[in-house]
Amino acid sequence: MESKRPLSPDQRVGFWDMFTPKLITVLREGYGLSGLRSDALAGLTVAIVAMPLSMAIAIASGLSPERGLFTAIVGGFLVSMLGGSRFQIGGPAGAFIVVVAATVERHGIDGMILATMMSGVFLLAIGYARAGTFIKLIPYPVTVGFTAGIGVIIFTSQIKDLLGLSLVSDLPSEFIAKVTVLAESLGSITPTAVALSLLTVVVILAQRRWRPSWPGILIAVVLCSIISAALSLPIETIGTRFGGIPSSLPVPTLPSFSIDKAIAVLPDAIAFALLGAIESLLSAVVADGMTGRRHRSNCELVAQGVANIGSALFGGMCVTGTIARTATNVRAGARGPVSGMLHALIILSFMLVAAPLASYIPLASLAGVLVVIAYNMVEKHAMLALAKSSKGDLLVLAVTFLLVVLRDLTEGIVVGVALGALLFINRMGKTLAIESETPLLISDRSDSESEADELIDAGQGEALDAEVYRISGAFFFGAASTVGRVLDRISERRKHVIIDLSQVPFLDSTAANVLEGTARKAKQVGVRFFITGASLSLRNMLQVHGVDAPMAEFEESIDQALEKLRADHLKP
Repeated sequence: MESKRPLSPDQRVGFWDMFTPKLITVLREGYGLSGLRSDALAGLTVAIVAMPLSMAIAIASGLSPERGLFTAIVGGFLVSMLGGSRFQIGGPAGAFIVVVAATVERHGIDGMILATMMSGVFLLAIGYARAGTFIKLIPYPVTVGFTAGIGVIIFTSQIKDLLGLSLVSDLPSEFIAKVTVLAESLGSITPTAVALSLLTVVVILAQRRWRPSWPGILIAVVLCSIISAALSLPIETIGTRFGGIPSSLPVPTLPSFSIDKAIAVLPDAIAFALLGAIESLLSAVVADGMTGRRHRSNCELVAQGVANIGSALFGGMCVTGTIARTATNVRAGARGPVSGMLHALIILSFMLVAAPLASYIPLASLAGVLVVIAYNMVEKHAMLALAKSSKGDLLVLAVTFLLVVLRDLTEGIVVGVALGALLFINRMGKTLAIESETPLLISDRSDSESEADELIDAGQGEALDAEVYRISGAFFFGAASTVGRVLDRISERRKHVIIDLSQVPFLDSTAANVLEGTARKAKQVGVRFFITGASLSLRNMLQVHGVDAPMAEFEESIDQALEKLRADHLKP
């Protein structure tokens, strides 16, 4: 009898349980004042980190700083309220800087907002289609490669504000052309901008080294803002470039829509949805690893979809789960999703009360913040480990990285996944083994001897006119040609054939077709064709492809097939 395959987590729970937000789960478990205090402290800690970071990411994406705050407030609140992770913090992410900036350059802010809303619809569809599990199957070298590529692009995009450059021409989007323009503009470096950006980096790194519990990003930005304002430094600030930030949320508005515009931004919307799904689920997995909890992938994607739609209604950018802020939330002692909701409300309070103070923030300081983030995105230890593990993983990493930097983020992910899949198929194909032997039969035996004594070592008894092939491993298209070459010999040797599949966990249509061709050849040359040890699922697949009586005979074991041949062999 075939053993039952264990059910996946998604198969063990019902539809409503799968899409029940973790907020409801936490409230059902019992939520009191102690939990609220812990979540409030964690929410405040995360908000202090998220405020300057959200503005910096928006500016780097070609938007005004308040759009980053709108995203953190609306998107962050909805992600925590509806999400499938207890600790996920949603908002604008550094990984989106590249794709958002490219979308704004091609289609304007209205196009970016429409693409954000469309990506929300796509994420809803992905979540309700229960495809969250498949999103997490992206190979690790691809994840490391595109993250590192994004880090390099973010660093390059911040060189202008980091050094206070006056560009000789507009900054192009292509990497090589951008580096060329920046190199030609190096003669216009502003020393005060360099000093403030370096001070920002030093403060953040020093805080992480000696006072990891302190909000280093906020401390660095506030310190540089005070220095800039007190000394009246001739340097660009949020106020001089953007005129400050508003002190309230805008009225929700649908983005302008037309079929032509939707078709034009469709590739960007797909890129937003794909990257958002990857980032949010990776962040949820990180939170699970830190807490021992388990998130609901599909529920999380649904929440991300709603959050992106909500962010677009308020003029915000893409929303996703943010790994660094989520980790900060966990380390700050969060008990559940309330901390993420409070983090969004605290940022809103900052906008309502202290918005004018944001005008004094130097852009060089925000550039320093993003440089630290970009540096952290290049996972050096992971890249070194992949380089040592195998040449195939290194190739996938390098191709993904180069395509993301020199071509396009989506292209890098697609090509990286395809290349990783091909290498995996090749490796799996090499794990399949096929062994053959010619069993021997004792001509005459006593009644006391068992059937197991029929098969004896070479050199004893009479050779049975049969050949046994034992296949072990996944039998699929990647290994079908290898097996096919071995089985082709039956037309030359004209021996009865026994194919043992007891060690084959999986068999696809290509492999079934190979066995069907072998069975057909066996019938043509007048030899019997046995398949032994096949599970019910394998047998069904073979029968669908025509591997059945009278071409093939199914037996439970090699011994049973040999017993049939022995009986025929001993017939007068």
